[in-house]
Amino acid sequence: MRNIKSVLMVLALFALPLCAAAQQNNALDQVVNKIVSQEQAEMTSLKAYSPLVETYIQNLKGDKDLGAVPAGDKYFLGRAILSKGVELEPLTDSENSGGKKKFFGGIGSVFSLSMEYLPSGFLQMIYLDTNGFNRQNYKFDYVRREFLGEVRTLVFDVTPTAKSGKGRFAGRIWVEDQDFHIVRFNGAYGGSSRTSYYFHFDSWRVNSGPNMWLPAFVYSEESDLNYSVAKRLSFKAQTRLWGYNLGHSAQEQELSKILIESQTPVKDQTTTANDFNPIMAQRSWDRQAEDNVVDRLERLGLLAPRGEVDKVLDTVVNNLEVTNNLDIQPEIRCRVLLTSTLESFTIGHTIVFSRGLIDVLPDEASLAMMVGHEVSHVVLGHRIDSQYAFFDRLLFDEKDTFRHFGFSRTQAEEDAANTKANELLKNSPYKDQMATAKLFVDAMDARQKEIPNLISPHLGDRVSATVTVASATVPTAAAPSSATAAKPAASTQVVALPLGGRIKIDPWSDKLEMLKAKPVGAVAEREKMPFEVTPFMLYLTREVNGASSMGPSASPISADSKNTADKTEGPQQ
Repeated sequence: MRNIKSVLMVLALFALPLCAAAQQNNALDQVVNKIVSQEQAEMTSLKAYSPLVETYIQNLKGDKDLGAVPAGDKYFLGRAILSKGVELEPLTDSENSGGKKKFFGGIGSVFSLSMEYLPSGFLQMIYLDTNGFNRQNYKFDYVRREFLGEVRTLVFDVTPTAKSGKGRFAGRIWVEDQDFHIVRFNGAYGGSSRTSYYFHFDSWRVNSGPNMWLPAFVYSEESDLNYSVAKRLSFKAQTRLWGYNLGHSAQEQELSKILIESQTPVKDQTTTANDFNPIMAQRSWDRQAEDNVVDRLERLGLLAPRGEVDKVLDTVVNNLEVTNNLDIQPEIRCRVLLTSTLESFTIGHTIVFSRGLIDVLPDEASLAMMVGHEVSHVVLGHRIDSQYAFFDRLLFDEKDTFRHFGFSRTQAEEDAANTKANELLKNSPYKDQMATAKLFVDAMDARQKEIPNLISPHLGDRVSATVTVASATVPTAAAPSSATAAKPAASTQVVALPLGGRIKIDPWSDKLEMLKAKPVGAVAEREKMPFEVTPFMLYLTREVNGASSMGPSASPISADSKNTADKTEGPQQ
């Protein structure tokens, strides 16, 4: 009897690990099923949105000292029609948008041996799989837990099954562990051919409300893609999405506000000076045109709502006004264009800077140089076209925006603004800090052949090499070579930042905030990357009733779970 009990005990001890493994596998199956279900629901919910999509691509060439540097670029801005899949309506003229049938990542023509980028291909990277993300087509291997910012995630390696077909995703996914949304995926689609290529990419989603994770940023890169006998492709690309909440203007919220009338009786002010003289009437008319344009651009999702970044610009404007004893009426307002192209312009007394321009400026003195130029247009009375005061002038199709609006100045006005800006900067707090501003202008002019699309404006004037610096303009002829601009004399000097160096955007509300990053210390020459594309690395947070949360959450996967096999981050072409 005693021997029988011993045998039963031994069998029970062997059964414990088997039961634990069975429970673990069951828990893993439950999680994978939730991930698949949530991703399918995510794709369905995105059909309700039509965000703006911007893709900027820099082709690369090798440099023995700096590594890969820009060697040409491409730019696309359009409206995504997610209800129709990955369809795009272009807002800018693009050689890649002519209604011609093209392949996903690009095409290699056997006749011209050329490669063309397809904007909708980069948009498709917001989806892990548009048709067939399920347990039958994919194998899931649990890797570990990992925090992406404040969000705890479960990391899986995902590989397509043998008979799942072409175009399936292979790589790694990060899944937040509360509702099991995929918040990041890194890898590539399989099935490239001689004429159609799938690029490697890293796609991010951000939390914009309870149970709402929206595609916002995609980084794509190829370092040495051989697409013909003698042709190789190297590039880096950033795709940004915003404007998910367009059509819900902030002004509409005023309709739901409760207004309380004052108990103080209304005073009759007919005896005071309330009439408009001709000068005041003209100013008011111009202001109405200005307000109409600004409101239209904001409703289209091209202009960010008033916020933190505008206040930074307002401070610089105020510094220039105070030190030059300027009294400008109506007051100057600053706004930010949400695009990456480097441009600035004035709409009446509203100064507009693109997000991309603010991103790459190295310091406040360089920003003051740009602000001073635009303030000079206002001081000199370079007015807005008053036709926009008529509301019917704002009723046009969205795709005609950049053809309908234009705020560039004549060369005579630009020259006059440069001279005036010279005077303003001489009296400003920035007068002794123009060295970096000059280096910025030199570097931008030297890189113009490598990044022509980045420095080509859509609405205003090109930020050219004749921008005022201190007491003199920097002539084009005096600009150094590209190599010189990329390698300034002072090895610690940063002449320009990479794209995305200063501002972050909320893709739901379009609000902008200044980046709050820690100092990086000494920067090597190869890490400076002026005007260049870099990967996205987000600090994710949860939005719960408008507040960030990182409370603990239960997960059926044990922290001690191990991956069964080592996987790479993504397949190699």
